Amino acid sequence: MERMLRWEIDAVGREHLDLRDVPVPQPGFGEVLVKVAAVALNYRDKMVVETGRGLPLRFPFTPGSDLSGEIVALGEGSSRFAVGDQVISTPTPDWIDGLRPGTARTPAYWTLGGFYPGVLAQYVAMPEGWFVRAPSTLEHWQACTLPVAGLTAWFALVERAGVRAGDTVLIPSTGGVALFGMQIARANGAELIVCGDRENEARARALGADHYVLRDREDLVEEVYRLTGDRGADHVLEVIGGSHLGRSVELSAVGGHICQVGALDGWDISAPAIPLMLKDVTIHGIGTGSRTALERFVRAVDRTGMTPVVDSRYPLRELLAAYDHLDRGPFGKVVIDVAS
Repeated sequence: MERMLRWEIDAVGREHLDLRDVPVPQPGFGEVLVKVAAVALNYRDKMVVETGRGLPLRFPFTPGSDLSGEIVALGEGSSRFAVGDQVISTPTPDWIDGLRPGTARTPAYWTLGGFYPGVLAQYVAMPEGWFVRAPSTLEHWQACTLPVAGLTAWFALVERAGVRAGDTVLIPSTGGVALFGMQIARANGAELIVCGDRENEARARALGADHYVLRDREDLVEEVYRLTGDRGADHVLEVIGGSHLGRSVELSAVGGHICQVGALDGWDISAPAIPLMLKDVTIHGIGTGSRTALERFVRAVDRTGMTPVVDSRYPLRELLAAYDHLDRGPFGKVVIDVAS
């Protein structure tokens, strides 16, 4: 029986990560076997390993959600793809289109590498509906960055907020989702204001930032008002969360849209009620996006020639070093080259 390598944990904690020699899985009914070429890491993946995030993990558990690879075998009844097709994973497999599944009591959070087993392995056998065709313009080590970070930014700005040419988009970070947000805003003809550290200014401007404001300046709000002629930002990609949402409300234009994506500053968000109400601000809660949205994003990537920002690449055996790099705050995505 053919063998492969796969990362697994038997308990929560990074110290429990183990690279194991296991049989290559066989695709069942409606499934496909994918030879994994590359996996992009998300901060969420690291948190699942280290804390479990309160998810119902079934051990042994494989982390990771973002892969790019090639279909090498089809299970019985599988017809969505052909052998040889290049694919990327869908991070929320049960969300095909429209609204996210679930109810008011229990909104669905069934993700790869969270609720479902993940993809940090040389091969995965999963339902064919859990994949979409990869962009034809990207290499695997680039395409694997699209499922979470890229899709989240796309779903926020395009699918929900409806960014269009002439709008002003403010992005208060230079993290993975933020970098995709910059590129998507630019591709849609928006004016782009980015807030970040001095060391990232040149790289952010190279990605299309029209204005760059140092995040630690005391008059940041006044500077954004000056840059927009007091109108504010039509769209804010709020990737920090916590009390930072309050600043996004201040920076928002009348009738503006805030896409609440991140929780780096804490799970409890807060904002002043009066400007929120008087400005008629819409807040969108964003948690990745649907499979159909990912397919539209892939077409946009091919059409525009968008190139994901990859900070560094590690071989499969060096996952722990890649997690350490993630802790240091890379400019762009950290990728695992599984096939190397």
